[in-house]
Amino acid sequence: MNSRERVRIALQRGIPDKVPLGDFAIDYDTAERILGHPTYHRAKARCQLAYWQGRRDEVVQGLIEDTIALYRKLDVYDIINIASQTLGLVPPKGYKPEAPRRVDDTTWEFADGRVFKYSPVTADLTLVYDPEMWTHAYRAEDFPLEPQYSAPDPSCYALVDAVAAAFKGERYLLGPFPTAPEWPPLGGMERSLVEMTENPELAERALASTLAQARLQQAHWHNPGIDGVLDGTDWAFKSGTFMSPAAWRRFCKPALAANAAAAHAAGLQFVQHACGNNWGILEDLIEAGVDCYQSIQGTADMELGRVRRAAGGRMALWGGVPVELLVDGSADEVRAAVRRAMRMAKQGGGFILGASHSIAVGTQYDNFMAMLDEFDKLRDY
Repeated sequence: MNSRERVRIALQRGIPDKVPLGDFAIDYDTAERILGHPTYHRAKARCQLAYWQGRRDEVVQGLIEDTIALYRKLDVYDIINIASQTLGLVPPKGYKPEAPRRVDDTTWEFADGRVFKYSPVTADLTLVYDPEMWTHAYRAEDFPLEPQYSAPDPSCYALVDAVAAAFKGERYLLGPFPTAPEWPPLGGMERSLVEMTENPELAERALASTLAQARLQQAHWHNPGIDGVLDGTDWAFKSGTFMSPAAWRRFCKPALAANAAAAHAAGLQFVQHACGNNWGILEDLIEAGVDCYQSIQGTADMELGRVRRAAGGRMALWGGVPVELLVDGSADEVRAAVRRAMRMAKQGGGFILGASHSIAVGTQYDNFMAMLDEFDKLRDY
């Protein structure tokens, strides 16, 4: 049984020959230790700065070469997620974006006043100021119910096509698929929460518009060789969902259900990445047709054994190793976490081991290798 077959069975809640291994992403610092050289792979700030400097072709070629090389070296991984940030669809050939003004070593400002700042914690560029965040007036006309279709330039698929060609039929490939945003697009998180409360009809209009746009894109979509789709939306913090479960069911669940149904209609399995405490909506994830729940955050009270019992074999689970331990723990603690996850979730199938979020920036290399080693000892059924 190869990796692709193994994962497909696990996502169908069956028992394959071995527990599959996968992660939402492997960030650049761990990738560099494995590759032995600097990389653009999941180097979010590095990629963005290079794009601003007009070095699109350099970035894309580096992503293609290093993503393939990384997973050739990590042959223990059954899943490759080609849709994680810096991967997936890339800018088209000839891409020349507006370049912001560099204010200092960590700050950039665009002509419209938006300010981005580098975060050493995530190695990403974060929008820290938008002059229109609270002043932009959203109108119903901003969200057409009969949108127009514009096909991406074929060069946008360069990375997806290359990785799919390298691993098709061998590894289980999660890739880009046209989905509706699972959070109404009404500004940032804080602004959108206010709009959902104060202008619920507008939020519903935004939802309907994005669903129409997704359906139009899906009608023109051709599979580049992927097996499933992973949609990543965080609806919760450690204490619970950012909005009431009732509000979530009104404004977010319809998009989730539509995305899962569209993926299934296209012959794809549907995985949902969602950090935080999602107890209030766990049953809804199952009802919406999610095949697998990824990023089960134990530090947010989503203890793997409890989630396993609550899911009752109706949804596969993917996770088990706290990212906090990979970053701040010891190798022995990581090994213990792998053993604990296997005890709680291996029996009966329908389980994929991985980090509770991703192999994040700051992961200790020895901890990562300890996770792989301990997993390999225990993965056989």
